[in-house]
Amino acid sequence: FKGILIVNVCTLYTVKLTHGDFTWTVKRKYKHFQELHRDLYKYKMMLQFLPLGRTETVSGGRGKCDCFFGWVTSGFLTFFQMEFLAISPLSFIRDLGPKGMEGFIHKRSGGHRIQGLNCIGHHQVCFRWSRRWLVVKDSFLLYMNRDHGVVSFVLLFDPELKVNVGQAYTETKHGICIENFARKLIIKCNSYRQAQWWSSEIHRLSKGNDFLQAHRFDSFTPPRPHTFTKWYVNGSEYFSDLADALEQAKEEIFITDWWLSPEIFLKRPATNNYWRLDEILKRKAEQGVKVCVLLYKEVELALSINSGYTKKTLMNMHANIKVMRHPDHVASVVFLWAHHEKMVAIDQSVAFMGGLDLCFGRWDDNRYRLTDLHAFFFFFNHGFVRCCDALNTANHAGILHNLNIPFIYEHKHEQQSLYFTLLTLFQSKIQLRLFNIYIYDTATPLTASEPVPLSQQELKGNTRFWLGKDYNNFYRKDWAQLDCPFQDNIDRNQVPRVPWRDLGAVHHGKAARDLARHFIQRWNFTKIFKNKYKDDFYPCLLPKSHCTAAALPFTIPGSAKASVQVLRSVDRWSSGTCECSIMNAYIHTIETSQHYIYLENQFFISCADKKNVHNTIGDAIVNRILRAHREQKKYRVFVVVPLLPGFEGDITQGGGNAMQAILHFTYRTMNRGEFSILTRLKEQNQWTEYISLCGLRTHSTLGRSHVTEPVYVHSKALIADDRCYIIGSANINDRSMLGSRDSELAVLVEDEERVPSFMGGEEYEAGPLTLALRKECFKVLLGADSDPSINVDDPASGQFFTEVWNRTARTNASIYESVFRCLPSDSIRSKVALQQHVPTDGLCHSDPEKAAEVLQAIRGVLVHFPLHFLCEEYLLPSKGCKEGIVPVEVWT
Repeated sequence: FKGILIVNVCTLYTVKLTHGDFTWTVKRKYKHFQELHRDLYKYKMMLQFLPLGRTETVSGGRGKCDCFFGWVTSGFLTFFQMEFLAISPLSFIRDLGPKGMEGFIHKRSGGHRIQGLNCIGHHQVCFRWSRRWLVVKDSFLLYMNRDHGVVSFVLLFDPELKVNVGQAYTETKHGICIENFARKLIIKCNSYRQAQWWSSEIHRLSKGNDFLQAHRFDSFTPPRPHTFTKWYVNGSEYFSDLADALEQAKEEIFITDWWLSPEIFLKRPATNNYWRLDEILKRKAEQGVKVCVLLYKEVELALSINSGYTKKTLMNMHANIKVMRHPDHVASVVFLWAHHEKMVAIDQSVAFMGGLDLCFGRWDDNRYRLTDLHAFFFFFNHGFVRCCDALNTANHAGILHNLNIPFIYEHKHEQQSLYFTLLTLFQSKIQLRLFNIYIYDTATPLTASEPVPLSQQELKGNTRFWLGKDYNNFYRKDWAQLDCPFQDNIDRNQVPRVPWRDLGAVHHGKAARDLARHFIQRWNFTKIFKNKYKDDFYPCLLPKSHCTAAALPFTIPGSAKASVQVLRSVDRWSSGTCECSIMNAYIHTIETSQHYIYLENQFFISCADKKNVHNTIGDAIVNRILRAHREQKKYRVFVVVPLLPGFEGDITQGGGNAMQAILHFTYRTMNRGEFSILTRLKEQNQWTEYISLCGLRTHSTLGRSHVTEPVYVHSKALIADDRCYIIGSANINDRSMLGSRDSELAVLVEDEERVPSFMGGEEYEAGPLTLALRKECFKVLLGADSDPSINVDDPASGQFFTEVWNRTARTNASIYESVFRCLPSDSIRSKVALQQHVPTDGLCHSDPEKAAEVLQAIRGVLVHFPLHFLCEEYLLPSKGCKEGIVPVEVWT
């Protein structure tokens, strides 16, 4: 037998394979090579029996079998080869990371850890085994059905990842137990050795993975250095950059919002439908981009955001647009909490987030306009005839842009003053062209075509910024009939809108991947939880690897590099895991700040009493101020919140019950009760040197009448020491901060570079991004853009804090009180005084000309928060009303 090699069929071979940049190994026995040889030989023999009638005539002897050979190799033959080589359609996708181990296993059903899901399979009493193809990557594993190639489940690696082999853990022979926060997955292999291979491969690929441990603030991600990022103050530039970014999407668009309005325009003034959100998403879906939208499913009796209409509208546009809503309130036992985060991720490489929902009422700029009127009148027989609403709509479509129609306000009692204006209008070219104008119905979509660039002169006075429901004053009337988006919700000729103040941000690279991973976790969790989403119509999403995050497809203009850490508030009901890193980051930033903090937030409900309020952000502020007082050091706290909560209600009658409930807890945080900030600071007589509590208000003219409204602060931001800031969706209250209630997203941005500045009267090294953000905020609030004498360089100096910030807020508040007698007001301390309050006593009614003169002294939009408004009243709703019977946790 010399020269004859005898090989045992059970001999194991390790084969190293390379394909492009991918290298991997497979372990195969000799019998597997024999099987591969037999199958290849079998298919080769099949070619000899090729039916000639089914071939195409091709020149050359080999050409006639190309069609059949292509069918074979793309079907059965390729399938067998893929199994032998341990490859699948997901093996060589660069963005999914290095190729890991792949192969067939049997997986056991059940094991999901979902709040409210108490099915038999969850408790492992009854289960079934299914054959699936398992794929291991560097931050997740998945299994799929190889028959149709659809991914069935994705298990993301997290700090709770455990891989155990053996019957003691799995109650089955050759089993592996793979656990994370959301599931305990049991798989069964053909041998104990194969089970050890899988376990070893999972440990090898996941070793050093960022998601296997909790990071600073107990966040699921670490800080990402050298990340391109950009902040936004107000929605105008945020929406514009978002529109441009959506246009560049090539693969995926992820959107999650508390409220989404498909018909909002991202670029304004709108000249056609090209930059309307639903048209953008439809356009990208038609190009093959996968659009996934996650919406909060509201309790319809409490909210009117109509997420059902949004879902139906978007999904009817294209098959590539998928929309899911969560939670199902009964099934999840979640009635009180909401998905509140706002985020848009594009190709998992660029992600927008912050406080801005893609919905009506959010677009605004630094002018905070109260009016948006384009009314046209004609003079017939010494009277006025208003042009029909359709003419105004035609104007929005860009049809009237070349007419150069002058801007005219409607006012019923000013016929004399408008006479010469209307006479001029008659002499213009509109007189000859008006009756030939094309009129269209606002409910009929316009054709989405490339917008024609228009000069400012052409646009002046000819288009509105807020169309239909987008123009709103929620204090007068909340949104309704959202399925009729282009019908005005209020009479814009009589009622001013409420301006919207908000902050947002965009991040690139690894930070964007982190935000996308959060979305993917929520999406896959929702798909598992809701039976109606378990079919293949809603795909499982896969997170891209951080190894390729540096290769950015594009960057947002104006972005700069900084360290970015993603934070969130989530619980088992919302995403399958628990985290409250946003609150931890807020408290840490306050405690470690050296010179000042600037808080701008929709809510200010804090100071723990271990009964109704549990977050300690307010306590951290008190302790930091007391420390500064003990050390005799300068320290400033700037707080900006809405003057009134954002609920419908007539404030002249005390507002609605919901409005009063929020006011109760806001004042409890600020200055009322033993736990409030000012009560705890009053023992230090100089507390006014440390903290300033403010709101925002602006004014305008509607017709010939002076009007005023609060600027609604919807921001969720913290700036500290001109070196770091937090922007996100989280309010300062228990709902957003505790993690066990609403789901939220935020980022902590820390400057990595330094620029010369001033702090407390001394030279200081500030971070360029944070410094620019703080200056932009202060300039807008104080009116520094229109008054060069206002210097915002040094936020901690006594001169700025007392003579600029507080004096401006005090002066503006005093002027508004004298002109408008507006509410809320420190002079109204009881409901009796409120009933006796007469707003017509203000100068705007008694002497409009004098009022206009006095209002010229207003600088910016900053006013002091009225700390004594209704201070003699108990503002919590009584038990006899519907607001009074809901749990206190709803308001806190």
